[in-house]
Amino acid sequence: MAEPTTTRVPFWRDVRVLTILTQVIFVVVVALVAGFLYANVSTTMRQRGLVSDLRFLDLEAGFEIGEAMIPYAATDTYGRALLAGFSNTLLVSVVGIILSTILGVVVGVARLSPNWLLSQLAAIYIELIRNTPLLVQLFFIYFGVFVTLPSVGQSIEFQGIIFANQRGLFLPRPAPTETFATWAWFILGAIVLALALFYFSTRVKTRYLGWVALLALILLPVLGWFIAGAPLSFEIPVRERFNFKGGMNLSPEFSALLTGLVLYTAGFIAEVVRAGILAVRRGQVEAAYSLGLNAGQVLRMIIFPQALRVIIPPLTSQYLNLAKNSSLAIAIGFPDLFSVATTSANQTGQPVPVYLLVMATYLAMSLFTSLLMNIYNRSVQVLEK
Repeated sequence: MAEPTTTRVPFWRDVRVLTILTQVIFVVVVALVAGFLYANVSTTMRQRGLVSDLRFLDLEAGFEIGEAMIPYAATDTYGRALLAGFSNTLLVSVVGIILSTILGVVVGVARLSPNWLLSQLAAIYIELIRNTPLLVQLFFIYFGVFVTLPSVGQSIEFQGIIFANQRGLFLPRPAPTETFATWAWFILGAIVLALALFYFSTRVKTRYLGWVALLALILLPVLGWFIAGAPLSFEIPVRERFNFKGGMNLSPEFSALLTGLVLYTAGFIAEVVRAGILAVRRGQVEAAYSLGLNAGQVLRMIIFPQALRVIIPPLTSQYLNLAKNSSLAIAIGFPDLFSVATTSANQTGQPVPVYLLVMATYLAMSLFTSLLMNIYNRSVQVLEK
């Protein structure tokens, strides 16, 4: 019996070859277009006397920054000024992500509450926040709330340790003592023990180890506090004639920006959480109740572990939006990265390299955030299998 003959497909009809060839052509076209645009921009800038380089970063900035997380003076360089602006952006982004996540989860769960009043209040908050521009909200919070606070002499105080006035919020400042290192070991041990207990609770499917892990995470640091002997001291702000001395001061601009970003982003996170919870099949919830679990246990042990696979991807987008929306700080006078970059571009006459640096910085922040969230998302997917 003769063996069947196989015909070889010509390379111009081979799908694999055509796929690779198409990609190569696309990359070449993109490179040519990018080179053409770069050549035209460079020619135009040279004709106008603009030189695009980064040598201006070593020049003296000559302008002050109202507040910065790192030491900065007007005699420092433009590079130091941009770094100070970046530190402010990073601070408000990290704190904003943490607080908006907490608030968004609470509001999202409240939106599904069987309590009619609680559910409607959460719905009103979500619809109000999501359907008004963030810039308008920032103006309202800054000019309608923080600017209208009383003067220093008539500060609003809470328990004699927190004060609010036109100069911002004054809070106790924590400072480590000599026994802080000993207490840090208790905190590390509590975290390791809690993670281990939580891991075993997901394997043996018991309802008690999760609570034991939470108790360990709380009680061990408390026990270490008494054993180490006050590892932290708190500097309380003291009112003087015209201002407060000591403590930690949050400026009105920073407080307004952080409040606006948290409230705005939490409204979207609440809807993400609500969608994730509703994605869990009703039969699993009913089966959990039939086993005798209460509402809190069902939410913690059944609903949230499964809802995370739906929640994490859009939640990542909200984190990225919060970091990018922080550039609206320029509208209320907070010296973030974009605000400092705008001042630097105006003084140096180098807008192109300055804003390219800003774009690269935001891109790096977004990629790093996406990387962390994708790693966590993969771990959640593995746990669900």
